[in-house]
Amino acid sequence: VQLQASGGGLVQAGGSLRLSCRASGSTDSTYLMGWFRQTPGKDRESVVGITRSGGIRWHQPSVKGRFTISRDNAKSTVYLQMNSLKPEDTAVYYCAAASTGATEYTSWGQGTLVTVSS
Repeated sequence: VQLQASGGGLVQAGGSLRLSCRASGSTDSTYLMGWFRQTPGKDRESVVGITRSGGIRWHQPSVKGRFTISRDNAKSTVYLQMNSLKPEDTAVYYCAAASTGATEYTSWGQGTLVTVSS
């Protein structure tokens, strides 16, 4: 499956952005979709994942309450609504997908840069 992420940009602290990730190809490979982020010099970290049925698992307590994940299965698209953005949210955000029963993500998007200015 191919993943195309979009929606990044430059925003002031306190602002909002919505990231989108559209999957093309076999939907069997998108049972689980998630968002990761990475800043220079740091490992990529998982932010949140969502299953096809809507089950959500957050991995970053710092974004809970500010970010919302959703998916539209008919459009094969997952969204990350980011509100009350902080400078520390600045990162390249990647979407990823995994098949049913997979123990790790196997498909990755190209990344979209989010820059939050103070």
